[in-house]
Amino acid sequence: MASRAPEFSAAVPALTPERPVTWPRRTRARLSNGLEVVLAEAHSIPKFHGELYFRAGNALVSSRSTGLAEMTATLVRTGTSKRVSRQIEEDLRRLGADLGSSAGQDTSAIGFAGLSEFAQPLLELVNELAREASFPENEFERERRQKLEEVKLERTSPGFLAGERLRKILFGAHPYARVSPSEAQVAAYKRNDLEDVYREIYTPENGLLILVGDFDPQSMLKTIEKTFGNWSGKKPASKEFPAPPEPQGRRVYLVHNPGSVQTQILAGCHAITRKHPDWIQLGLTNSLYGGAFNSRLVMNIREDKGYTYSPRSSVHPLREHGYFSVSAAVRSDVVAASLTEIFYELDKLRSLPVPDAELADAQNYLTGVFSMGLATQEGLLSQFSTVELNELPADYLETYRDKVRAISSADLMAAARKYFDSANMQIVIVGDRAQIEDQVALFGDLSIFDNQGNLLAS
Repeated sequence: MASRAPEFSAAVPALTPERPVTWPRRTRARLSNGLEVVLAEAHSIPKFHGELYFRAGNALVSSRSTGLAEMTATLVRTGTSKRVSRQIEEDLRRLGADLGSSAGQDTSAIGFAGLSEFAQPLLELVNELAREASFPENEFERERRQKLEEVKLERTSPGFLAGERLRKILFGAHPYARVSPSEAQVAAYKRNDLEDVYREIYTPENGLLILVGDFDPQSMLKTIEKTFGNWSGKKPASKEFPAPPEPQGRRVYLVHNPGSVQTQILAGCHAITRKHPDWIQLGLTNSLYGGAFNSRLVMNIREDKGYTYSPRSSVHPLREHGYFSVSAAVRSDVVAASLTEIFYELDKLRSLPVPDAELADAQNYLTGVFSMGLATQEGLLSQFSTVELNELPADYLETYRDKVRAISSADLMAAARKYFDSANMQIVIVGDRAQIEDQVALFGDLSIFDNQGNLLAS
């Protein structure tokens, strides 16, 4: 008797109910010197992760030069009054720990992770870097040379050139317009410039220490008090920055990149910060438009038409302002066709209700990604940092999934109409002018730049 092949059902199994999230208990404290502390227990592994944040970055010191806070952060971990760079690396290896320093527009940070049993020596090293960084001359020169090479390389990247131009368009005289220093600015950096930034930004009154991991909060708080308690320093003075411009009408900015084999598209407009009550609503709208792998934009210009491999839309929340952008690297012969579809999908969201099934898929995606991010100490640390740095409501994380589920099709259309400003979208195109100029001129008044930022024609 012949055997029959097994039969398989083509039906997609139903989603299981969303699992509840058990949030770690959080302990908050403020040391007498002003340092804020947030501790969260997570006992799954015998480790802990931490970030020592400072609520200032490149924007605060932008009047002196571009990228100074970032360069300062790079040098912070290269030496202290007690340890040279090699000793810092050896001590980290001995502790089985990782440590890095960074800075952006609005924050500077020292991030670290290690075994819970070695928490005290690791925190002592973090304290030393935050208070006694020495900025060795040889390390400064080495990092400056490396930064010069990075700056030169950036100008060969279409993605960088597009982002730089869009930020200048959207933010004008505001420091957020400056994403990277020029070669001349890096060449002019002085060691004492970084020391001045360090003394201004790295202070306990300006600081926020967040730890997540396998520890007893009260014991850890005593260790923190002992380690950081005699540190002193005030917040830097706040500064008023110029308001960003409000571009009216679509304009096209072509950055001529000779010989480019494809074209980088980046379009954008002003949006909101995380503190805005519409943030979650806009996040879901963006996810549906182009922020997820199964989004409308991806299905259209990647899966259906094959114009690009990785189209993407994002909402970028900075402290004072935010912006929305959509990007795609496409073949140079389909630039006009790609822009047409980008705006078609934008305007469709602004005009027609989202079907219930598509809305449910987008909600499942967003809540699923959120839940996956809570499975590790690093993920929890990231979420707690978002809440604390943006001064969000205390129950923001606990209520997030319910708020996503409560968003209706009408809410999505309202968010698209309000924040996907199709009529005033600013369009940046990076590619070979000869191949794309006629295509992009169809979409608005045209200005043309070289890849050094110089205006060629308008």
